[in-house]
Amino acid sequence: MLDMKSIRESEQYQRRVQLAADHKGIKLSVAELLDLDNDRRRRLQEVEQLRQRRNAGSQEISLLMQQGAKDQAELKKQEIKHINLVLGEQEQKLREVEARFNERLALVPNIVSPDTPVGASDQDNVEVRRIGEPAVYPFPMRDHVELGELHGMMDIGRGVKTAGSRGYYLKGAGVLLHRAVQQLALDRLMHKGFMLLDVPLMVRTAAMENTAFFPLGQDQAFAIADEDRWLVGTSEVPLVNFYSGEIVDVSEPLRLAAASLCFRSEVGSAGRDVSGLYRVHQFAKVEQVILCEADEEVSERLLQEITANAEELLQLLELPYRVVAVCTGDMSQKTYKQYDIETWMPSRQAYGETHSSSNLLDFQARRSNIRYLDSDGQLRYCHTLNNTAVASPRILIPLLENHQREDGSIYIPQALRPYMNGIKELTIQHHND
Repeated sequence: MLDMKSIRESEQYQRRVQLAADHKGIKLSVAELLDLDNDRRRRLQEVEQLRQRRNAGSQEISLLMQQGAKDQAELKKQEIKHINLVLGEQEQKLREVEARFNERLALVPNIVSPDTPVGASDQDNVEVRRIGEPAVYPFPMRDHVELGELHGMMDIGRGVKTAGSRGYYLKGAGVLLHRAVQQLALDRLMHKGFMLLDVPLMVRTAAMENTAFFPLGQDQAFAIADEDRWLVGTSEVPLVNFYSGEIVDVSEPLRLAAASLCFRSEVGSAGRDVSGLYRVHQFAKVEQVILCEADEEVSERLLQEITANAEELLQLLELPYRVVAVCTGDMSQKTYKQYDIETWMPSRQAYGETHSSSNLLDFQARRSNIRYLDSDGQLRYCHTLNNTAVASPRILIPLLENHQREDGSIYIPQALRPYMNGIKELTIQHHND
């Protein structure tokens, strides 16, 4: 949510908001929003004036009754009755206008940073840096599904049988790797001063609205039948809502992290990445969330910090990757500036997105009503940032494929070995189903 006062008072800001909506593919007319706002404010003023007249008239009736002027009091009662009738009609019209206004306001996107590339889709994202180069293998490579089945680490067929499309089972060493990458990420974040939380995975509608996953992302979420609760697609939702409605101390940035299951319906992705573990309904993610003071220099520095945290993990996993600046057309409603990290996936012969970092300025904090006292003692909305430290099983794709050997064995990066009972490599063994 943006500050309506800023939109109302600055034509330049209005143009920035409209441009952001157009680039992000959000059907919004800022002019219509302003018209609704003017209508809402005018009607609110009329309603307040009628209420004042009614209250003053009620006091006058009481005074007239005390003075014994019953006839005059009766006339005044008739006048108040008429005012109440008009007031009821005006209040109903005000509610209707406010509903339309709030519906449009909920669609207003965050503005976009000046250094965000302009583009229509992820094809227009701009590479910022590339770390490591994809290896050239002198043997026919196996994809992660072949490797997973060869090592008895996954069973997608039974996953689909049990859970439907995009279902899967991880087994044995697959489970160890799945948990190892998460614990490595958590340990690194804890070392960097992040507070670890175990979070609710079912949240109220308000929590999704607070974090701007609703209304535009509602088709990506799974609803709990007959309840005002939803399964989260990221622990960003409960992490930010941890402080919703509160006044917090951000003299030092609040660093939060959680490892959680996540659920996404993947509406609109039919036919895309249907084989393997790239795009699934249920996955696990370690998320970083930071709340800080409303200073763009501070939040930009923190955006670089959380991106570096994710890069550090990929370096520990010894995987080649690149960082891209996300363009306007590939951004969500809430995002001011975003980087994606894409890891090399040999089976795709391409980099695939594995991490994302975003700076939201105060957009999310306004919706969540998270504020702090600045140095002048004024209440201000925080800036919020988030980043995927690691998401699994997607990270298993590059991890298995990049570290495979000709004989089918798989090298285990040194950083993961303490979480894998000291295992240095996975060798092919016979597995019982």
